[in-house]
Amino acid sequence: MSSVIKDIYTTDAARQWAVFDALKTSPKIRDFDVIIIGTGAGGGFTADILSKAGLSVALIESGPLQSSNDFNMNEQQAYQSLYQEGGSRTTEDGAISVLQGRAVGGTTVINWTSCFRTPPQTLTYWQDQFGLAELDSITMSPWFDYVEQRLGILPWQGQPNRNNAILQSGCQRLGYSSNIIARNVRGCWNLGFCGTGCPTNAKQSMLVSTLPQALERGASLIYNCEAHKILWQDDQVTGVECHPANGEHQSSRFKLHARHVVLAAGAIGSPAILLRSSIPDPHQRIGQRTFLHPVSASFALFEEAVEGFYGAPQSIYSDHFQWPADQQIGYKLEVPPLQPMLATGLLKGFGQQHRQLMQQLPYLQCTIALHRDGFHPQSPGGQVKLHADGSPVLNYPTTQYLWDGVKQSLTTMARIQFAAGARSVIPSHSGAQLKKSLQATLQQLNQLNWQPHQALLGSAHVMGGCGMSAKPESGVVNHWGEHFFLENLSVIDGSCFPTSIGANPQLSIYALACRQAAHLSAKLGKPITLIDNDKTTQASERQGFALTQSI
Repeated sequence: MSSVIKDIYTTDAARQWAVFDALKTSPKIRDFDVIIIGTGAGGGFTADILSKAGLSVALIESGPLQSSNDFNMNEQQAYQSLYQEGGSRTTEDGAISVLQGRAVGGTTVINWTSCFRTPPQTLTYWQDQFGLAELDSITMSPWFDYVEQRLGILPWQGQPNRNNAILQSGCQRLGYSSNIIARNVRGCWNLGFCGTGCPTNAKQSMLVSTLPQALERGASLIYNCEAHKILWQDDQVTGVECHPANGEHQSSRFKLHARHVVLAAGAIGSPAILLRSSIPDPHQRIGQRTFLHPVSASFALFEEAVEGFYGAPQSIYSDHFQWPADQQIGYKLEVPPLQPMLATGLLKGFGQQHRQLMQQLPYLQCTIALHRDGFHPQSPGGQVKLHADGSPVLNYPTTQYLWDGVKQSLTTMARIQFAAGARSVIPSHSGAQLKKSLQATLQQLNQLNWQPHQALLGSAHVMGGCGMSAKPESGVVNHWGEHFFLENLSVIDGSCFPTSIGANPQLSIYALACRQAAHLSAKLGKPITLIDNDKTTQASERQGFALTQSI
């Protein structure tokens, strides 16, 4: 495959880039205009925009640098090398598994390419509850347009694989709304192994889009490098103290200095760095209100082959139950890819039953529900804390409010699967059995014990912990991502969100990062025009805002 697809990071041009493996060496230049901690959705676009404006940029990444030549669709290898804690990260009590990327490009390297604009209902809630009047749909629309053009984000043009088509069919037969998912891909080969890194460079992750552009303009990248803490005095940040990622040793620490520091380490990593750095936090907001879109899953057996391990992982969704009229938690319906290792983890149960179900993997369909947390008093999210060694952990209590939503979403998913022709359905719960009728399935759901470690709860969407707000009493940063108490510190990633998004968050992070990075560029004396601001007053979200500068 390497003879067909050119690995960007092995080209002659790439050999001239300022790229350093902290396990082997460190950069000789130690002073920059901006240091960016993290190379994912927020850090990638920030580096792209600031470097284009002519600012000197250093990127710090705790994970390895791997690219298309390294991606061989091997689950075991990918989870170990590209995911936080080797793919085994959980909440503090072990009840919720948390999938996050840990590599150059962050989670954008291993996500499933689904792109959604921030729902207008979410932005309205932020305005009402957190005073974020600047972040309305009209203001954000040109930034979404900009990112969508930059990354080739369009509704998927191919046929949905059978796993997705079953969700579509069941919704249609029951009168539930469904739609096609937009994906950030160009020339996709439809392999289905997006979660192990794209071997064809079709996925427009930060690894192949914004980061190469920034490096070509002279940005420095230091990978396998932990940002231990931010250095500050009075109301000014002075730089970052780092060490190689193979363990902290006093002798291996080094310092980088900058006019401005951007924290983009994700919604567990960013709060953790602030906590390790003893950043001013008089209202105790750092790490609070961290959200997950907790996921439940329902499996169904079909007579015909489903083969959910092939084809675009996610191409169909339903928001029919996302914004209920009552106060129940809303949920978005999608499907996951079903490669063997991931399917094994999603499928609860033990022993012979688990073995028999996995033996029928080609005939299994799975639907998942992403629960919209953070919009109700009984959904306050979790808290990022530090272990004694300074490493982060997320405490996320599971409330009865959430369990009621999980039970409701599993009911909905079973209805859809039977409507689509399933011969039996089993919720992902350690006490569940396959049931051959909807009535028997619903009866079982009423009888099961709903508590941690019994039912599957997982997440690939960590948000919050450094939330935006108009006032420091209820947030860590303002709508520009600027820290309330340190003049030259910004947070530009998903940790800024004051609630969950209610949709896969990557496009929301991209658009907000572009807006915040363009503002930061002007603040540092290097204004850059990316959108036509005169058109932001027009009232249509899809009105085709023109770019005044292409990238």
